[in-house]
Amino acid sequence: MVYLLRPIAFAVVLWRGLRNRLYWAGLRERFGLGSASPSPAIWLHAVSLGEVTAAAAIVRALRDGHPRRPVIVTTATPTGRARAQALFRDGAAVRYLPYDTPGSVRRFINRAKPVVAIIMETELWPNLFNQCRRRGIPVVLASARLSPKSVVRYRRFGALFRPVFSGATFVAAQSAEDADRFIAIGADPKRTSVAGNVKFDVGIDPSMLQRGLALRMAWATRPVWIAGSTHAGEEEMVLTAHSALLADAPDALLLLVPRHPERFQSVADLLGRRGFRYERRTTSGGLGPEGALPPEAQVLLVDTVGELAAMYAAVDVAFVGGSLVPVGGHNLLEPAALGVPVITGPYQANTKEIAQLLLESGGALEVADAAELAAVVRRLFADSAERQRVGASGRQVVDANRGSVARVLELVEPIL
Repeated sequence: MVYLLRPIAFAVVLWRGLRNRLYWAGLRERFGLGSASPSPAIWLHAVSLGEVTAAAAIVRALRDGHPRRPVIVTTATPTGRARAQALFRDGAAVRYLPYDTPGSVRRFINRAKPVVAIIMETELWPNLFNQCRRRGIPVVLASARLSPKSVVRYRRFGALFRPVFSGATFVAAQSAEDADRFIAIGADPKRTSVAGNVKFDVGIDPSMLQRGLALRMAWATRPVWIAGSTHAGEEEMVLTAHSALLADAPDALLLLVPRHPERFQSVADLLGRRGFRYERRTTSGGLGPEGALPPEAQVLLVDTVGELAAMYAAVDVAFVGGSLVPVGGHNLLEPAALGVPVITGPYQANTKEIAQLLLESGGALEVADAAELAAVVRRLFADSAERQRVGASGRQVVDANRGSVARVLELVEPIL
């Protein structure tokens, strides 16, 4: 079946490359044909942008502890690859994960020569795990999570996924419930532990923080909010909310950050149709990293990859996207760690436990639609004490749940 699906998957990559040329970069890597590692390497896989960002703390710790050991980071998406290249410019080789066929996986492992495979969250590829088992390469599932629906699916295809846990596979689960679910599909209880969510160990690059503070100074006293990682159908609601805010605060500025680069132009077209005066991060004359904007600009379209943390550091209020449409939400912890008040929509399946902790502590606020979004942003703009309270509560949640990276490293270090 994998052989039958591979041409389809590759055709999808080629088709998407017509809109976003990042999809055409590293095509050979998808067949395991990346450059060879000079010596046995530490290999970490993070499927997309969110997991790459979460993995940064692990990669930095491994580089610090083993400076002579090559590190290879694989990902599956262009945005994840671009983010990894920006984060690990001097610390790791970045490439795509190969398709899960015996030949592609075998070529990848021959070139990477991994001594350990660290897989972020839940990426259970039968051929990959089988090759690791046959070659004696230990696998660590870091920050691993598994939904009840996934348990049913994996049990249905039990014979296919049985080799996943037949080798030296260690599970560092996010929660006790996740640990029990992995055991239910075949994980060894003796090699399964609760390590927490690596995303709580989010660290903000000092250069990003400085860039964010510089941007905030450039925008002086303007009330500024961000809609980060937005999706189709969500930008319309965000812009409706921003129109309502502009009626009360004509100098309000929105930073709009679409999740996928191939949608930058369509979102720019939407801004034009809606009549907003906007600037693009990449093309505005003289904008530069310091962020100078013409005073009449109502929206800054952030059409770059890797600047989201800096943008979060530059605002008064942060809405995190993928949550007003049924996508499941994105990383709430990055703005929370900066002490920025967080707003989320009702769709939180991807970040259920994190969202629950933040909402219960008062470190995040939930809205259902554009009208509620406008009302909450308006209230936070007007009440600096509430902004500080919500932001401080979110930061406390992040600080109280740190430590997962250290627990994952406790599993990896004996192997190295």
